[in-house]
This record gives sequence, C-alpha cells and structure tokens, in this order.
Amino acid sequence: MTKQTDAVSDKTRENLTRRDAFKMGIIGGSMSLAACASAQGSAAQETSGKTEAEAAKPEPVSIPEPTTDLNLTGTISEYIANIRTAKVDPEFLELGKRHILDTLAAAVSCKDLPPAMLGRQYALMKSRDASNGATMLATKERVGLVDAVYGSSMIVHGSEINDFIPSAFVQPGPAVVGAALALAENRGGTGSDVLRAVIAGYELCGRMPKALGVRTLYSLGIANHSVGPCFGAAATSASMLGLTADQIRIVMSYACQQASGSWQWLLDNDHVEKTFVFAGVGARNGVEAALLVETGYTGVNDCFDNADGYMNHWMFRQGADHNPAYLIEDLDSRSELPHTAYKRYPVGGPTQPAVQGVLQLLPKTSPETVESIVMEMPGRWDAFRNAEMPALNLRYLASIILIDGRLDLVAAQDRERFNNDAEVHALMKKMDVVHAPDLEVEEGETRTEPARIKLKDSKTGEHNLFVPFVRGFPSHPMTRQDVMDKAMELMGPVLGSDRAKSVIDTTMAMESLDRGADLVSMIAS
Repeated sequence: MTKQTDAVSDKTRENLTRRDAFKMGIIGGSMSLAACASAQGSAAQETSGKTEAEAAKPEPVSIPEPTTDLNLTGTISEYIANIRTAKVDPEFLELGKRHILDTLAAAVSCKDLPPAMLGRQYALMKSRDASNGATMLATKERVGLVDAVYGSSMIVHGSEINDFIPSAFVQPGPAVVGAALALAENRGGTGSDVLRAVIAGYELCGRMPKALGVRTLYSLGIANHSVGPCFGAAATSASMLGLTADQIRIVMSYACQQASGSWQWLLDNDHVEKTFVFAGVGARNGVEAALLVETGYTGVNDCFDNADGYMNHWMFRQGADHNPAYLIEDLDSRSELPHTAYKRYPVGGPTQPAVQGVLQLLPKTSPETVESIVMEMPGRWDAFRNAEMPALNLRYLASIILIDGRLDLVAAQDRERFNNDAEVHALMKKMDVVHAPDLEVEEGETRTEPARIKLKDSKTGEHNLFVPFVRGFPSHPMTRQDVMDKAMELMGPVLGSDRAKSVIDTTMAMESLDRGADLVSMIAS
C-alpha cells in the first residue's frame, strides 16, 4: 500500500464499545456544550475588526494546536487511489471477502423488512427503471445509481444482523458494500476491484470516527454511525471510479461537507430513522462525494491538514480523544477489519450473549413451566430491559424464544407482536434484566459483553448459565466456516440451498471473478 508519513502520534487509543457511549451520559455532553457556549460568548464580544471566519472562532480554552504536519489528506488519498494494485495482506483480503458475504446474506434476509421496504419504495419513487442506474441488492429493482446505493444500504441494515466495528460505533457493510456493487454494475469492475474497494471503505469507515474522537463525537451529539459510513462509501466509490489521488483529496473534502447524523436515533422505536443514520445517509452522501468530483467539482484539497479544515475544527480539537494521526497510522500493516465484528443473532450487539444463554437453556424450560428468567449484564442493562425497539428488548426476545423454540430474524423485529401479543406480554412479566457490576471491565480493556442467565422452572428447578462471549466479537472472531454457515442460514430459506451455496463459493473466490456485478444478479429475487 502507500508509504505513509512517519510523523504519527503515540496517543493512546481506547477500545470503546457502543455501550460505553450510553455510559457517558448527559454530563459529558452538557460540559462540552457549556464550554462551547462560554467560548462563543467571549468571541462575540470581540468581533470588531475581524473577518467573519476569525469572529466565528472561540477564544482559547486550552485547545491543542491544529495538526498540520502529518500529510493526512495526501497519504489517505494515495492509499485509496492505489488500493486496486497495491500489495494487500492476504489476511485482510480474506476478511474482506467474509464481510462482503456477511453483507450479502443480510441483504437477502432483510429485503422485505419495513426499513428495507421503505428504502426501496423511496428509491423507486425517485428513479424507477433509470437507464443510468443499478440494481438494489437482493432485488430485481433497478433505480438511479445514487438511489441504488441508498436503497441497498437500507436493505442491508433492515435488521440487526449486519457487521459492526464496536470500537468506532459504525456498521460499515451496508454503505461500503452497497456502493461497491452498485458501481460495479454501473461502471464495470472485477471481483478483485470490488474486494479492494471494500477494504479501503472499511478503513475509512473505522478510522475517521477514531481520528475525530469517538468520545468527542458523542459529546457533540454527532453520530459516529453516519460519519464513518459517509467516508467509507466515499473511499469505496472513489476506488471503483478509478479516481486519482488528487481527485480523491477533493472527494474527502465533499465527504466532510456531508458527514452528518445525530445521536437522537436512540429515540427511534421503529428501526427506520436508525437505518437511515447507520446506513442510508452515509451511503448516499459518500457516493455523491465521489460522483461530484468525477464530474469536475473542485474544492479544498487538504481538508485533513489545513489548520482551518474539517479535521482541525476546534469542536473536535477540544476532545480528549481527538487523534488525527489515527487516520493513517500503520496504514501499510494494520486494518480495521480485525476490529470488525459479526452478529450471530439478529439483535443488538450487547444483547447477543444473553440471547445465546436463553437459547442454550431452552431444553430446561417452556412457556408453561417457566417461573422466571433473570438476565444479568454489565453496562446500560436498563436500556435493554425497557427498550422500545423489539430487537433490543431482552425481555421480549427471551419471551419469543421460549414460545417459538428459536429466534428468527422476522420475529426479532416484529413490532406488532411486541406491542399486541398477549402471550408474549404475559411471559415478559416473568423476565427481568439486571445489572452485573462484577462483569464490568476497566476502560480500555477488551470487552466481550458477557451475560449471566438465571432460570427458575417449576418442572426442572433452577439453572445458572454464564456466557462469557458470543463468537463474532473481535476478541473471539468467527471462523471462515462460521461466516459461511451464518450466510447459508440467512440465504438458504430465500434463495434455496444450491443457489445460496453458489453465492457463498463465488464470494469466497471473488478475486477470480471477471465481473464483480455478477454477485448482484446471483442474490436477486
């Protein structure tokens, strides 16, 4: 890959999970907002004789100086421009294929869920049957190019089953893979081109929130979940379009202009606004950034290095974990892919161990004989006890597991059942989620999101089960076979076993695929 600058920071980076963001609470956000308000007030009193840009800057409040000497923009742009032919660690190529497969399986299994259907309907309304377009993943519906990327990303995140980077609070697959395959169909490109563009997209998706500061973004109310995919989709699109390093400098600038999203997605109960934030908006804005520059748009060519540019804005620099050097640190030898997790079950990441525990205890109980199930977990246990989103509510999930004898993707998202099923509601009264302080780990330590399950059954007695982790987290990654088994489980019922196996085999050997877009038609139904 490209040679990076040696002037990188040794600042310690913390391995954060989505749950850490919940733990930060309103206090940190209020302190940041108070500091901003105070600084802005001071600046407003001394605007006389200053330019508009100067007047907009706050007075100094112990904010570090801008980082201007690392050649961040040039290095990352060269990396993206050269990724198609660069030497890439075979491990990263292997992981890239696994995550592409995981994303395709999510698309196939989620395409008819409400958030996916809304994404499809919106895209069809805008540009149905567009001549200069592409096909939305897992469908035969052709729309305009940007709408295809948007619709595909909404489809992939239609449920809680696609991959995620817990240390960055992003879910890269929907935006990055959606952009790569839409452009492969629209503009051409081999399987190798798609794979390498996806790898570049995952790097930007994971690195940008960490460079800006994971804690910093949260304190500002800016959703990492949409910022990362915007830059990820922009990088992937630039690679697929074959843009030069000089052009990609401008692509990054237009991604800066469009990076957006609010943490108010936490208030969304229907998984629709959440899907838009986690997938749709970043995918759309990222591909737009690349297409604008391909058309000839010009702009700021040093957005990550300029003292007055995006990366160096004072609102980011005031954050304790703002670390611009992370954007290019060890770019030749390290990847965000090993930090990317798989979801074994179609539920939120922190709920996975508790769900696995209930599934393991199924033979010991039944809806008729269960007296109580108590699920103990670290972190914001109450968020998953009382969640208004079905796939995040552990009491609901445990209840339907007992009733159905399993957990499937549709049931986990079923709002009608969540709201109105009397049998479910009766069982939910016997379920509880409580805090387990002894399962907490120190900040910076590897998190596995463990859970402890305590079952009381009138027939079989009491049972205790500890689930230290669910395979799929970066600390305990899925194997190649695990990923293929999950893909078969998700795609088989929709495509049939033979066709699903063909998709799996083709994806896992996609370097030899002459047309990357063949994967699009293979999963269409």
